[in-house]
Amino acid sequence: MDKDFDLQNYLIEGVEGVVKDALKATLRNPRESAFMMKFAAASRSASKKRRTAEDRGEHIPPFLIASITSKCNLHCAGCYSRCSHATVDSEPVKQLSDEEWLRIFTEADEMGISFILLAGGEPMLRRGIMEAAGTRQNIMFPIFTNGTYIDEEYLKLFDRCRNLVPIMSIEGGRDLTDRRRGKGIYDTLMENMEKFRARGLIFGASVTVTTENYKEVTSDAFLDGLAERGCKAVIFVEYVPVTEASSGLAPTDTEREYLMDRIGVLREERSEMVYIAFPGDEKSSGGCVAAGRGFFHINSHGGAEPCPFSPYSDVNVRDTSLRQAMQSPLFTALRSGDMLLEDHSGGCVLYEKRELVEALLR
Repeated sequence: MDKDFDLQNYLIEGVEGVVKDALKATLRNPRESAFMMKFAAASRSASKKRRTAEDRGEHIPPFLIASITSKCNLHCAGCYSRCSHATVDSEPVKQLSDEEWLRIFTEADEMGISFILLAGGEPMLRRGIMEAAGTRQNIMFPIFTNGTYIDEEYLKLFDRCRNLVPIMSIEGGRDLTDRRRGKGIYDTLMENMEKFRARGLIFGASVTVTTENYKEVTSDAFLDGLAERGCKAVIFVEYVPVTEASSGLAPTDTEREYLMDRIGVLREERSEMVYIAFPGDEKSSGGCVAAGRGFFHINSHGGAEPCPFSPYSDVNVRDTSLRQAMQSPLFTALRSGDMLLEDHSGGCVLYEKRELVEALLR
């Protein structure tokens, strides 16, 4: 990594870029645009907090990923969460309470974290946590949902709390989506999108990018369909293989280069939506940004982990603050070593080098 590379500046510029694009995308929606103006001010204030902390030797990431439940009603093909047993069919036990999550959100706000991605399982099973998140207006909460639990009460909540933004998972058209997620899921998503459009509520789409769908999900036809229904953000998540049998679905350098080039074009030519790639071009960000460099993950039981694809933890936020959790021996070792900066075949460097991560816990 370039010794002159400034990670905090890179992250601040990235956050400000996302907010700027979101402002452009919501200009025709007065209520949403008014909220985004307020959030832009809050985001600038949070950036100053993180820069002040950096100057005194403490690195604060702008993002947090929170998997708030281990329960899900779907069995999507190749789901990393089920393969790692983070999502199960049995009734969840010893998960963080609504009050504990609110405490985490409050601490994150005080530290200068601007985005908390709510995931699962299926996060919308935890309505109380959604309501708690809605009270922290300085933080944007993208909610990664399969879309099957969106009802009238949730629509009212999203109308009141504009910082809650559902990101519905879709794999492309009907065939690709239903093949991975189950029959009828595509039509459910389309119905949901129409309900959001009719109410003037913003939402986004999350796409798992594989070698099978990378051209379809970046095509004008697919994106036109989302835009016409009111979608304002598309998050492209590279598929991480969880078994040897599925390794062929992980994007190679060729597909990843195509994706990043295409996103560059979309940002220039289609400002009606925000486009984000995860993990994106790690070379430009000085390597993987997990383990607190750009984000970290909290599982449904409170374990602080480097990343959802690297489910290893040596500290629980039940027992410590967010700030202290970020200084755990595991996180510190990953940030101070070379593992996050190393080349890898794609998807997730920590998943690929999971045996080395496990060794750090011994």
